[in-house]
Amino acid sequence: MKTLTCAILGAALAVQGWAAAAEVPELRIPKGAGGIAFLPLVVMEKQRTIEKYAAELGHKTLKVSYVNLGGASVAIDALLSGATHLHAAGPPSFLFLWDRTRGTTDVTGIAAMTSLPGYLNTTNPNIKSLRDITEKDKIALNGVKVSIPAIIMQMMARKEFGAKETFRYDKYTVSMSHPDGLAALLSGISEINLHFTSVSFHARELKDPRVRTILSSDDVMGGSTTFTMLSATRKFREENPITYKALLLGLRDAIDYINKDKRGAAQIYFDSIGGKGETIDEIMATLNDPKNVMTMVPQNTLKYAQFMHEIGSLKNRANSWKDLFFPDIHDLPGS
Repeated sequence: MKTLTCAILGAALAVQGWAAAAEVPELRIPKGAGGIAFLPLVVMEKQRTIEKYAAELGHKTLKVSYVNLGGASVAIDALLSGATHLHAAGPPSFLFLWDRTRGTTDVTGIAAMTSLPGYLNTTNPNIKSLRDITEKDKIALNGVKVSIPAIIMQMMARKEFGAKETFRYDKYTVSMSHPDGLAALLSGISEINLHFTSVSFHARELKDPRVRTILSSDDVMGGSTTFTMLSATRKFREENPITYKALLLGLRDAIDYINKDKRGAAQIYFDSIGGKGETIDEIMATLNDPKNVMTMVPQNTLKYAQFMHEIGSLKNRANSWKDLFFPDIHDLPGS
């Protein structure tokens, strides 16, 4: 990260003399769909890392608000309506924005936040794989068609049944937040008997002996894959150079802190969820799992982009992961 830090600081010092009034007075960041996948945002909010760097770079009055919005569709609407300045979600949601805003607002990736597996869990003892899902089953996920779970199931359907069956499972999906999906799955009275969820909620669901995992996103993607990331419009980046650079540095600090002090990060996360749902030790187990990676480096994002282009979900084709992200992180070993 040393090269990235030097590049950001060097560019930032060049614009330090600009009038702070030209920058946004308030940076509005969506908190995302919840869970450990958005821990870097939780740490940034708690430690006020963006405000610290903004003040150092000349924007001493920047207010940073973390807006309680989550879910892929909601995050897209929030960015396009101006309710938030950033988009915080998984790569598929971002890619829809990237594709549909080429030549207009040009929504582009800022950096990754986490690489985590997503897990498809079920309480139905008859379901051993996706092939066993029927019209009697309903799958809770955090965004119909545009979320990581939706795209992962499209990938699997295309592989198992051919191109004509790519969208085979879309009709079984129901859009729900992760907490609502967990509650529905475990209630035993809901029509929801599958939940494609993130790490934190996955661990909580597995405490119930009725729950089994039938698929992970890493199985499909062939390894570690970006789960959450940040993006913004080109206009926002160009008109707010101090705020943007403070954001990058703040994100870097938050991720470094999580990786260096997992217990401290676990405490911050525990406090953020009101001490409910997970213990410190359970959060530590999640953070210590080598499959769960906190990083700014985009991983497997190009694989998502090219698949979505192949099936017609994206009109524009990306030839490199760098086509998807602003140049500030192009020196990282992305994919």
